[in-house]
This record gives sequence, C-alpha cells and structure tokens, in this order.
Amino acid sequence: MRLFVQPEDGLAPILEAVCAATESIEIMIFRFDRKELEVALGEAVARGVAVKAVIAHTNHAGEELLRKLEQRLLAAGVTVARTGGDFVRYHSKFMIIDHAELFVLGFNFTAIDIERSRSFGAATKEKQIVREALRLFEADSKRQPYEAGIDDLVVSPANARQQLSNFISGATRELLIYDVAVSDAGIVRLLEQRAKAGVEIRIIGGVRTSSLQRRILPMRLHTRTIIRDRESAFIGSQSLRKAELETRRELGLIFKDSVAIATMSAKFDEDWEKAAPAPSSLDQSPANLESTDPSNAGKVAKRTAKAVIKGLPPVAPMVDDILKEVAPGATHLEIDPDDLQASIEDAVKSAVKVAVKAAVVAAELAKNAPTD
Repeated sequence: MRLFVQPEDGLAPILEAVCAATESIEIMIFRFDRKELEVALGEAVARGVAVKAVIAHTNHAGEELLRKLEQRLLAAGVTVARTGGDFVRYHSKFMIIDHAELFVLGFNFTAIDIERSRSFGAATKEKQIVREALRLFEADSKRQPYEAGIDDLVVSPANARQQLSNFISGATRELLIYDVAVSDAGIVRLLEQRAKAGVEIRIIGGVRTSSLQRRILPMRLHTRTIIRDRESAFIGSQSLRKAELETRRELGLIFKDSVAIATMSAKFDEDWEKAAPAPSSLDQSPANLESTDPSNAGKVAKRTAKAVIKGLPPVAPMVDDILKEVAPGATHLEIDPDDLQASIEDAVKSAVKVAVKAAVVAAELAKNAPTD
C-alpha cells in the first residue's frame, strides 16, 4: 500500500501513476482544476491508453466548470460519462490504473485540496478491492444500481453506515479522527459510548457534542480519516454525517498497513499539538442533532447570503481597479476567467469562514451573557 499526505506529497504521485499507465485509466471526478493532470490524461490517450472519466453531474459551485472540463476531456479523446441524479452528490474521488491499482483519495484534483489542505489518500493493489472498485465505476458510469460486495471498500450509501459503525465499535484503546463535521446522531452516540468504555477519542475538525475532545487545525482540513488503535485505518470521502452516509455517493477504504498507519498516526499527533482547542458547544447533545443539523443552518445561510449580496458593489469595476493596481501600465493581461473565478471563490470562502466563526462565537456569548 502507498499513502499520500497532503499538502506534503502534492500532485506528484497522481501524475506519476497517470504517466506510467500502459493500458487503462478510470478516474472519478467531483472537482478538478489541475491543468497538468488534464494534460497527462490527454497524453495517455495519445499513447494508446484507454482513459475513462466519470464526472459528477453537479457540485456545490455549479455545473459550468464541470461541463467545460467534460468538453475538454472529450476533445482530448477521453471517454466521458456523467453521473445520474440518483444521489444529491457524487462526491467520491478515486482512480484505477491498468485495472491493477486503486487510488482512494480524501482530496479532489484541485490546487486548494492538494497544496493548501490537510488530506490523505491511499493506493492499493489488492486484487479483490481493485475489482470491486471497477464494478462501482462501471455501475456509476452506466447509471446502474450498485450493491456492496466487500466490507473493506466503504461505499455510501451501500454499506457505509454499517461498516463505519462496525469500525468505530471495534476500537478498544483509541480513535484518532480527522473530520470536518461529525454530526450523525447515531455515530455521535456510538463515539460517546466508546469514550465511556475507556476509549480515548480525539477529533481534529468538528463534532456535534461537547463530551469529546476536539481541536481546530490552523490549516484547511479536507480529509475524512479514522485511525483505530493505531492498527487499522479508514480514508475516504465521507464525513460522519447522515447525508454522506445515506444519500450521497462516497467511497472510502479500510486497511491495516502498519507502515501507512504509523505515518498517519505520527501526522495526527503532530497536527494535534499544532491545533487550537475548540470552543465548547452550548447544546450539541445527540438528541438535538437531527433538528439542529440542516434546516436551521440553511435558513440562516440563505437569509445571510441575501443580505450580503444586497450590499455587494458591482464586481467588474472592482476587478478592473485591482488589475490596474497589480499591473500598472499594462495594456493587455492574459487572465483565465475560470482561474480568476476559482481564486476569488477560494478567497471568499476563507474570509467567510473567519467571519462566520466570529459571528457564531459572538452570538453564543451574547446568548449566555448574564442578564443582570
């Protein structure tokens, strides 16, 4: 097994695998902006490799960028299929080289995920797992139903809840978890039960209970990883959230490679020391998870977005003024609109995260301030 740690390893292992392929490449795409990888896929086609891509029908940023990627890959000779609408999201990220090696990734094929985020990926040549991943790829590419065939390949919604629940239940000493949003009520109860049984649980990311230790990493987090007793591990695309367990296509891998797990455990310990203690939650008991999870947050988000949009100045004049500051005297600047959009989106997301965290903390402090 091979392990990839982001941002340390970068895109190199993925590029090397694509460039070394001799017969076939299957790749599942949710987000994608790495031009060098796109070029490498086209070059693989040119040397006779059968390249197949399944591209999500939509993602949070919309369909326009995905459809442009789809057209470029088709023009390069890649066989492209689009996912159906059976699930809200087709969020899995994986690649199969020469029907012999499966890459299961926690990160998208994007600069922000690979260069500026903590994430992990794993590659395995175990034949049974590779065959099962091929079966999943074929089902999703042809929009056909899929039923899980093996336990170690964790597929949402086919077997994810059962396999991840079993994985957590098997912990006897320790659970180290990277996850942006541990919020599924059943999973949270299970974690609290293991903690009461004496299992040490540490979470880097988010969890909807104040009874478990958690910290916030100073860098962007884009991985879903669980290390159990430093003997086995899970890497995948599914957070421990109801939607990602039950209504989205996700893919993960459970494995016991001792070298990979030692590396992951050491990285978690290092990140834990760097991470900041998270503010305690006011009302995050499992009984309240389902009622507080999507609907209230959605209402707040929509109303806040409307208020923000009303206050936005026209974008075009603002961009023009900034370009003049960045490159004074330039008569012509080559700027890719897609690159500019993606860069602005990343910057806005970072700014919004900081503002939202500050607003939530301020609201919680105000709510609990003495009234006398």
